[in-house]
Amino acid sequence: MRAPPLWSVVIPAFNEEARLPRYLDEVVAFLEGRGDPYEVIVVDDGSADGTAAAVRAASRERRAVRLLRLPVNRGKGAAVRAGMLDARGEFRLFTDADGATPIVELKRLESAFAAGADIVIGSRVLLDPGVSVRALLHRKLAGRVFNAIVAWAGLAGVSDSQCGFKCFRAQAALDLFGALEISGFGFDVELLMRARRRGYRIAEVAVNWADQAGGKVGVLTHGPGMLREVLRARRLVPRG
Repeated sequence: MRAPPLWSVVIPAFNEEARLPRYLDEVVAFLEGRGDPYEVIVVDDGSADGTAAAVRAASRERRAVRLLRLPVNRGKGAAVRAGMLDARGEFRLFTDADGATPIVELKRLESAFAAGADIVIGSRVLLDPGVSVRALLHRKLAGRVFNAIVAWAGLAGVSDSQCGFKCFRAQAALDLFGALEISGFGFDVELLMRARRRGYRIAEVAVNWADQAGGKVGVLTHGPGMLREVLRARRLVPRG
């Protein structure tokens, strides 16, 4: 019988046939090198390309890699929720399929868990001389505006709610993702609001990050919807 995983890595993917295989290889190589039991769950969010086939090919090489398919595209929040609730690891990380945050950044998060955190989130905003963040100027400006709105909505003190590199202890993951209602790109805001409301200890850590070609999130195309989701999160999670 295989040992239960210490680490679960959840990767939501929608039409990521081109970008996912390289990052998936990096994730597996990193976790194999650590020697801890692990699993990698790729949640195919109703892709119309060869995303699922790429994951199946990887799973034939490594039993720890498995595919979770959603029959239709439901949104990043729904995909991450499905993966996190299906995971079995003591620590559960979700990370974006484009590899904008290298998987080795997981090592930066571990010290915060050792200090007692329940949730550790990556940040592209916190300053750290050992960290490099490469983002397009218009994305940086849009991020600052969005973070200001998020702080107004009730999440003050979190510098970067939208970085797609967040790790949870198992109990926190089950509790918070079990209650998650927002299925779009703004799900992180509801998630962190619920975490704060329920008293979980949240730590934020600067991580290396680089903008990747072929991104799915556009400032103009998805920005208005994300703002609506922030307002919805404010209604869903009572403050106090």
